[in-house]
Amino acid sequence: MLAYDFMRHAFLAATIVGVLAGAVGWFLVLRGQTFAGHALGHVGFTGATGAVLIGIAPLWGLVGITMLGGIAMGLLGERAGERDVAIGVVLAFALGLGLLFLHFYTAYASEAMALLFGNVLGVSAWMLRVLAGLGLAALAALALIARPLLAASLQPELAEARGVDPRLVGVLFLAIAAVAIAESAEIVGVLLVFALLVGPAAAAQRLTPRIGAGVALAAALAVAESWGGLAAAYYTDWPVTFWIAAFSAVGYLAAGLVGRTAGL
Repeated sequence: MLAYDFMRHAFLAATIVGVLAGAVGWFLVLRGQTFAGHALGHVGFTGATGAVLIGIAPLWGLVGITMLGGIAMGLLGERAGERDVAIGVVLAFALGLGLLFLHFYTAYASEAMALLFGNVLGVSAWMLRVLAGLGLAALAALALIARPLLAASLQPELAEARGVDPRLVGVLFLAIAAVAIAESAEIVGVLLVFALLVGPAAAAQRLTPRIGAGVALAAALAVAESWGGLAAAYYTDWPVTFWIAAFSAVGYLAAGLVGRTAGL
């Protein structure tokens, strides 16, 4: 399996994206912003199709539009109710714009399918370098805001009393999450970013209440599920994205059973 360049590239890409998606996803689940992650994935499709229409790589459109969407969601709503409304407004506008782009994009059906469901087997050496650079930058930014982000997520009133601006921290986090979502879309597509971003993180939180261990476990699960999906797809000739989504669901259910058995 690893004798082929495209498979080695796929495994490396899955590792890079899995680590970032697991770490960011852990905070996304903790903050109850999984709907935001789902919405940003759909927003990214608009950016990717727009990028192709103007002749640039879809990834740049994914990153740019998801970051703008994340910042807009963070600025428009602070409380949970406001946040859901803001997400809905941004998502509706982005999907409407995406429909317009898709109207001009119909000649590229295969590329559209790759954006929707991912194409990890088509990752080039250049794309690997881009994914690694963006992933390292996003992880570094997450590490910088991790402490105030935790405070704002768990005890927002106390964090604000200590000088932390919950809205600013929330906006910065959604911008980081946008990069993770854009990278995840390269592996599983914009429709199934939950498979890497939410499934492993939710499973990790079912297995351990510790913050450091939980983040590390979420990243490890995301990488393992991606590797398992690639191996299963190689030997069965079924789509990689299906296998990753399936392993993500099984992992979440298994974590629930283990957690209940262990009393977690």
